[in-house]
Amino acid sequence: MSRLFARTGLSLALTLAITAGGHAANHREAPLTALDHKADITDFFAFVSYDDPGKVTLILNVDPLLEPSNGPNYFPFDPEIVYAIRVDNNHDAVEDLRFEFRFSTEIRAPGVFTAFVGAGDGIPAPANSPAPVAPGTPLIPPAITALDGPGSEGFSLRQRYTVSLVTGHENTRLAEGLIAVPTNVGSRTMPDYAKLVQQGIYEIGKGITVFAGTVDDPFWIDLGATFDSINLRQLPNGTGVPAVLTKEQDADDTRNFAADDVAGFNVNAIAIEVPVTLLTYDGKIHAAGDPLATIGTWGTTSRPQSKVYRRPGQPPNLSSRLTQIQRMGNPLFNELIIGTGDKDKFSMSPPQNDSQFANYALDPLLARVLNAIYTDKLPIPAPPRKDLLPLVTYLPPIAAPGTPAGPVADLLRLNTGVPASPAAQRKRLGLLAGDPAGFPNGRRVSDDVTDIALRAVAGVLAGGDFAGFPHNSLGDGVNANDMPYPENFPYLGLAHSGRDSRHVDPGEPGCAGGNCPVD
Repeated sequence: MSRLFARTGLSLALTLAITAGGHAANHREAPLTALDHKADITDFFAFVSYDDPGKVTLILNVDPLLEPSNGPNYFPFDPEIVYAIRVDNNHDAVEDLRFEFRFSTEIRAPGVFTAFVGAGDGIPAPANSPAPVAPGTPLIPPAITALDGPGSEGFSLRQRYTVSLVTGHENTRLAEGLIAVPTNVGSRTMPDYAKLVQQGIYEIGKGITVFAGTVDDPFWIDLGATFDSINLRQLPNGTGVPAVLTKEQDADDTRNFAADDVAGFNVNAIAIEVPVTLLTYDGKIHAAGDPLATIGTWGTTSRPQSKVYRRPGQPPNLSSRLTQIQRMGNPLFNELIIGTGDKDKFSMSPPQNDSQFANYALDPLLARVLNAIYTDKLPIPAPPRKDLLPLVTYLPPIAAPGTPAGPVADLLRLNTGVPASPAAQRKRLGLLAGDPAGFPNGRRVSDDVTDIALRAVAGVLAGGDFAGFPHNSLGDGVNANDMPYPENFPYLGLAHSGRDSRHVDPGEPGCAGGNCPVD
């Protein structure tokens, strides 16, 4: 390893995986994706499946902060984007295989003004219907109860997608013609939305299961306080110190003590559950102590390099060559570490070239911001930050001893030999709380990467004077998502109803589990 890589590794570390300040999802984090929402990756997850230790679930979420009521076209995937989930299984930060998802759109009812329509068993024109529509003429189709066939007549804007496995120069089509689950318009149009979601889960052979569609945004955070120059709130604990949780508050993984600004919003998700044997270097399942058990994962969105519009109503001409628009492995790195002038460059670069961004991470600015806010109450470790190294290379405690460290790179690393923690033993603070299956060993939807980030960037991993109070008690006061997570694939909450959508704003009581008060 060169001296540059050695120095880089000493502090590029945790900034990639759990860099701080509070917002662990990439919601409009770069100039390019602030203008290209469809290509914006909001979150990326990788974890051993809860109900099958022989499988890994990978989730790529895109298109941030979707207001559920925002019709009439709502939130289709972009047919011009290639969505990809990539895997490095030999520890060199270079892709060894990837799963590609491509979408196509059909408009099945071109004369209808909205993408989804339906009610009951259908509604005909009434007796007083003026000509030329005769009374009794079918006017509103039945409610949408199916993705295809009877019950899907009002499903006008429908998207199908293909799934491919790419290894080297070999591209294998795994499935085609799958239907993406639309957003939850409301109870009149979609009276049993959960049933539609179940129809959108496909087993496609080789032990692989996939899902694509609109879901509840699984992330949670006091977003407004974070981006008001890290103006985190004084929580109701009597300490008088902002962003410090009591032991009781910290131990409560179900309650919020501040507003979740992402509550009530949806996001588009692509989820795939894959046998471990399809992901590892030698196609075998390995124990946690084996170097081959740990893989690196990340997601990307890519667009054609050129697009030429033609006449109205005709599709544009698209280049077959692609340009990467966005990538995400660990949460936060591009959002809160890379300078704005280099954010687009980072988004479009491969992970193995991340040494070029080392200057942003050798002495993380965010750590100094926290130090400046809390002054003598929160000293921080001096650079270079050796405590952060395991999070951007293949090192313990995520990877087994003896695993080649590889170059510094923004990958979400997952030890596939560590089984999922049972629900009763699962901790939102992941490895910091002694939960071996939690972030930064991969990332589950229920991992509180915000609080983990605050503590890690403050120095808890360095030990000594940095391991105790207040370093080990920092948090934004948002400990739970506003919707429950299911315990099986795709592990994502149902999309919020457009008709009944609601958000919890700053100043309102926090809520979780879908139990928000309704006006």
